[in-house]
Amino acid sequence: MADRTRRRVIAALGGTVAVGLAGCSQGGDSGETPTEADTDTMTEDNEMTEGMDEETTDSGMDGTAMVRVAHLSPDAPNVDVYVDGSAVLEDVAFTDVSGYLELSAGTHTVEITAAGDMSTSVFEQDLELAATDYTIAAAGELAEDGEAFSPLVLEDDTSAPGSGESRVRLVHASPDAPAVDVTVSATGSAIFDDVAFGETATATVAANDYTVQVRPETDTNDGDVVLERDISVNGETGYTVFAAGYLSPDDEPGDEAFQLVLAQDTGSM
Repeated sequence: MADRTRRRVIAALGGTVAVGLAGCSQGGDSGETPTEADTDTMTEDNEMTEGMDEETTDSGMDGTAMVRVAHLSPDAPNVDVYVDGSAVLEDVAFTDVSGYLELSAGTHTVEITAAGDMSTSVFEQDLELAATDYTIAAAGELAEDGEAFSPLVLEDDTSAPGSGESRVRLVHASPDAPAVDVTVSATGSAIFDDVAFGETATATVAANDYTVQVRPETDTNDGDVVLERDISVNGETGYTVFAAGYLSPDDEPGDEAFQLVLAQDTGSM
């Protein structure tokens, strides 16, 4: 990859659309409930046949894949990301989400290393991507007795929701957290129900300001609140919310606390 492309990609990281919800201020609660929700299991790299290539593959894949990278491994150091031996992202910190990178559809070698130390490689594999939009999330843990470190490949829906509607996808990437419900504080209504580590769920909600609560999953969505945050979502816009970090960092190999990180998938930035 040319140096000019490398500089553009690194600059895109600096302009990340990830926003820590802990910094949100006022937000009026809404009683609106989702009109559509789906839950899916994340696609792990060792199960996928989709990746990154500079040439069209034998299967006939053409076009451009739009790919962004999220660092969600709470005990991993800052990382560099290489595509076909060239660094495309450098010094990516925990909870950083890059902008979308343009890559031709097909097969590429992707490697993740400790920042500034290419000899310390935590992942290297040939991946294949179709001409669509993806998030590759570095998830799990480096610790041997934790959830195995594994980049997870998520296909992104970057279409615009309807007028006055927001599409929100939850990605559960907190390795010590149980399955969770996410509810609206004002009403107790569940936006997401029973989403486990390694799963995603998508809901459509009215554009509004919300105070959301994360709870351990129960049949009645009334478990003890472990995190409460304000979030504002705009109409005709899609978002991904990453649940990351440790619920009990004192008992884990890293000290990154449980948090929500919001990334905008589509709509006006």
